[in-house]
Amino acid sequence: MAAGVAGVRGAGRPLMRLLTMSGAPILRQLHLEERLLRRSGDNWCIINDGMAPATIVMGVSGRVSELVEIQPVLRDQVPVIRRFSGGGTVIVDQGTVFVTFICSKTAIAGLQPFPRDIMSWTGQLYEKVFDGFGEFHLRENDYAFSHRKFGGNAQSITKDRWVHHTSFLWDYDMKSMDYLKIPKRAPDYRLARNHTDFLCRMKEYMPSRSVFTEGIISALGDHFTVQPTELETVLSDDTGFKPSTKLLSPQDLEDIIASKESHKVQEVQA
Repeated sequence: MAAGVAGVRGAGRPLMRLLTMSGAPILRQLHLEERLLRRSGDNWCIINDGMAPATIVMGVSGRVSELVEIQPVLRDQVPVIRRFSGGGTVIVDQGTVFVTFICSKTAIAGLQPFPRDIMSWTGQLYEKVFDGFGEFHLRENDYAFSHRKFGGNAQSITKDRWVHHTSFLWDYDMKSMDYLKIPKRAPDYRLARNHTDFLCRMKEYMPSRSVFTEGIISALGDHFTVQPTELETVLSDDTGFKPSTKLLSPQDLEDIIASKESHKVQEVQA
């Protein structure tokens, strides 16, 4: 219903293809997003409602040893993925709602294809989505209700296109947060708070996930003609593309530990 309304209201506006999924593995989603960024000329919104098992996803330049508790991750066999985009490190699971926008640079009138400008545009879009559901703020590079974060963002910008993807915490398992270290470079508004004090759950502010996703589709209709697309249609062109997003192997993580320990030995010897 919401997609149909958005399509009518967006008549004459740029086309945005809408792909909705439920439980798609995050590695598969990231491979798809990277291909659509680099191989497709269309605008896309991808919504994926939850996934399992719990998985750590890092930015392209993140240092594993500074962001991940490697020993517990190896012990509990938690997958670790290094994605193609920048941004921070998150742990995602069935309580996460993923929303991604992939656009051509000319898709949104007046929008300059720079990180801060894209961030500002998405912040304005989500202000409409969360209107009436909480004190929404774009705080630095995060989405927050008041001073507590519920959405983390990452971007990648190419010559002609950009991607902005968000992991929204509809719910989360606090024990899973123990796999992540508090980053050395944290946003100022975090104020050195631990995960419990810094994060919040969207389910405490909105009545259902469907209300959230329908709100996104409706808000997009102010800018685009939104056209639902079947996953099979998108996957039919999934040949010959080699994504840079990859799953780190246990050996990769063991090597990081060994390298770190070797560095410590060298420091002691020096």
